[in-house]
Amino acid sequence: QVQLVESGGGLVQPGGSLRLSCAASGSILSINFMGWYRQAPGKQRELVADIRSGGNTNYADSVKGRFTISRDNAKNTVYLQMNSLKPEDTAVYYCNCHIAYSDSGNYYSYWGQGTQVTVSS
Repeated sequence: QVQLVESGGGLVQPGGSLRLSCAASGSILSINFMGWYRQAPGKQRELVADIRSGGNTNYADSVKGRFTISRDNAKNTVYLQMNSLKPEDTAVYYCNCHIAYSDSGNYYSYWGQGTQVTVSS
C-alpha cells in the first residue's frame, strides 16, 4: 500500500511564497516520475511541474521562473517552491508519483489528496 501525503498549502498575498511538500510512504522500491498538478474551479487539471529520477525537470510556461520543483530521494519526497504567487495560481494542488513496489519493472500512478493554495489580498 502506498500513500502520498501533501502539506504546505494555504492563503498567501500576491507576490508571496509557499512551499508544498508531498511524501510517499509504504512499499516503495523506486519512484521515477514525481509531479505537481493543479485544478482551479471550473478548469481541467493541468501539469505544473515534474521531475524525473535523473533530475530532469519540466515546467508549465505559466510558472517558469517562479516555481521550482525538487525531490529528496532518501525521503521519497517532492517539493514545489512557489514564489511571486499570482491570484491565477489559486487552485487545489495535487502531487502525482509513478512508483514501483517490486522489481517487475512496472510503475503505478498514485495521487495525493490535494492541498488548497489561495492567492488573494
